[in-house]
Amino acid sequence: MTQIVDAVIVGAVRTPIGKGKPGRVVDGVTVGAGGLHGVHPVDMLAHSLRALVEQTGIDPALIDDVIAGAVTQADEQGQNISRKAALAAGFPESVPGTTINRQCGSSQQAISFAAQAVMSGVQDVVVAAGVESMSRVPMASDVRPGVDASGIGFSERYSKGLISQGLAAELIAADWGFSRTELDEFALSSHDKASAATKAGRFDREIAPLAGLSTDELIRPGGTVEQLATLKPAFYHPAILERFPQIVWQITAANSSPLSDGSAAVLIMSSAKASELGLTPLARLHSFSVVGSDPLYMLTGVIPATEKVLKAAGLTIGDIDLFEVNEAFSPVVLSWAKDTGADLAKTNVNGGAIALGHPLGASGARIMTTMVNALQQTGGRYALQTMCEAGGMANATIIERL
Repeated sequence: MTQIVDAVIVGAVRTPIGKGKPGRVVDGVTVGAGGLHGVHPVDMLAHSLRALVEQTGIDPALIDDVIAGAVTQADEQGQNISRKAALAAGFPESVPGTTINRQCGSSQQAISFAAQAVMSGVQDVVVAAGVESMSRVPMASDVRPGVDASGIGFSERYSKGLISQGLAAELIAADWGFSRTELDEFALSSHDKASAATKAGRFDREIAPLAGLSTDELIRPGGTVEQLATLKPAFYHPAILERFPQIVWQITAANSSPLSDGSAAVLIMSSAKASELGLTPLARLHSFSVVGSDPLYMLTGVIPATEKVLKAAGLTIGDIDLFEVNEAFSPVVLSWAKDTGADLAKTNVNGGAIALGHPLGASGARIMTTMVNALQQTGGRYALQTMCEAGGMANATIIERL
């Protein structure tokens, strides 16, 4: 009889999340930069890898692979940043690394790949990680101006053209019927929950301070709907109304996730291996899904991804104790909750990306790190993570507390 191999998380750590702003030079001095802007992305990822080793006590020589997500794989994040970060962290040269890109879900996909490697018996110990320095490597800078990144077949299939993620969020807000007040109230609640979690020390176990930053830099509690109502739409584009007259321009900087810098890392192995090494599993990686969705709306994949992973797990939405849904924009989470019937009171209980930040390639591992700890803190059994991804995709993962 073939023995079933499980995959468990035995450690999870992240940097604080910094503002993804490069700042400006005034009289030879850089001002207004985010707290992690001065950290090279290789070193930022290496910091999480070292912190993971310190947290778990694992011998790095036992690590079979480091799988890291990064979205903008150019310049300082180019040339397989995972391998460079592993070496920068002091791992033995025998430890390989690979870098993957499933857009915003890159490091959540890294977790899935790591778990699959362990469950198949191909590898014993794998690190899944992610990094993004949006202040040093601007989003979309991996495609030079004037370069056709689509080709003939894709362009012919989508001859009317695709739109930005911000405009996709506008479409979702309009088609699901959310008001500006609802979107802003959700954003405010994210900041308030993140602030409360920080003050209560609920992030202390997961954050490895870096560059003088020990807490997430973007949290802004205490705002009001009246204050947010003064903000102008961030993606206003009058020509788009000819194609989508339903848009009423409600997406602002406040109800969107901000540009961010950060990294995170998760240690995955079988429960048998954890027992052999004297490590205590935090959660079992229970079920996985990944789906494609309409590239135009692009952010709605979290809905079918959730349905698919629940079916794979043999669970219902009511069986899940905690949800983590990446807050790319307020309407993403609100439309997901409306269509799946999930309880928003159980969703992003320590705040989400609108408050904490969304360092693209790091977000999947960051969210998993936060979710594992929240599950430990609340005593729940099952938690579900899902993320929308550019191009019309989404990942979903269910974990079970052990």
